[in-house]
Amino acid sequence: MSPIVQTFSIAAAQWPTADPFLFCAHHLDAYPASTADTLGPDPAELAGRDLGMDFRGRDGWNMYHGQVVPGFPQHPHRGLETVTVVEEGIVDHTDSEGAVARYGRGDTQWLTAGGGVAHAEMFPLLDPAGPNPLHLFQIWLNLAPEDKMTPANFQMFWADETPVVERTDAAGRRARVKVVAGAFDGVQPLAPPPASWAARPDADVAIWHATLDADAHLLLPPAAAGSTRVLYAYDGPLTLAGTTVEVQGVVVEATAELEVAAGPRGARFLVLQGRPIGAPVVQQGPFVANTRAELAQAFSDYRAGRFGTWPHATDDPVQRREQGRFARYPDGRISRPGE
Repeated sequence: MSPIVQTFSIAAAQWPTADPFLFCAHHLDAYPASTADTLGPDPAELAGRDLGMDFRGRDGWNMYHGQVVPGFPQHPHRGLETVTVVEEGIVDHTDSEGAVARYGRGDTQWLTAGGGVAHAEMFPLLDPAGPNPLHLFQIWLNLAPEDKMTPANFQMFWADETPVVERTDAAGRRARVKVVAGAFDGVQPLAPPPASWAARPDADVAIWHATLDADAHLLLPPAAAGSTRVLYAYDGPLTLAGTTVEVQGVVVEATAELEVAAGPRGARFLVLQGRPIGAPVVQQGPFVANTRAELAQAFSDYRAGRFGTWPHATDDPVQRREQGRFARYPDGRISRPGE
């Protein structure tokens, strides 16, 4: 029997997911050089764009909701977690709890919105000579009903701390797996936030990003009974159980080992796995609840200013060009890669 349960297109930037995940946004932007005095594109390159709502992908990049610097100015969340896995480029984060960070180039930010947080995610273009590519996944992970109103939590996984599993075959072909969540072949990830569904051992949550050399193979370990596993073959053809997929999502039988193989161009794919929460999902925009009454309360609480205090002069703050990667937590603690 084939381990493939379902396939679907992932040509759009927002990928469908299975419980406990809510969706995955795949950002792949070929940004140009920045101007000398801003961290955004030359104003001449912004002509004709629907600034504030630019999602057309013109010239291979988007401004999103940004006006000068691409990105997402201040906006709220409740009832979910955002896991932002950055492969290329830089993100400047600020939030209503007082956290500030610049991260990217292999880093992951894990934000538990819980009872409510507002944050900004801007994509500064640091190279005035260009180009400034950006490649990231933002994964929305649901919270269990009893954890919907947990206090907000901000956490950084620096690239040099994040476990990576490498397998090399006799021909020297390499398979590499970044282990963001969920053990891979006994290699344990960094600890997720305490209220996360991923923090429960029986939830079997996994977030793996795999890169395969040309013609390389990788054996995915079995998941626990009751878990759902989805592979997103977004870059290069990937063959599993005799079927080749490309720019497709694949729901697979999770409880058995599965060998996947890249083609002559190599392949990159994302794996999202977990035991479903199984609770009702009532969502509108950035708020995720279990009932319509809870959703209405989220909007009421946000309008009443109960999501913390925005501590910045603008809705789209960015760090200075020369600032390195760092995180300042709400308690004042500072961390940097390698420290």
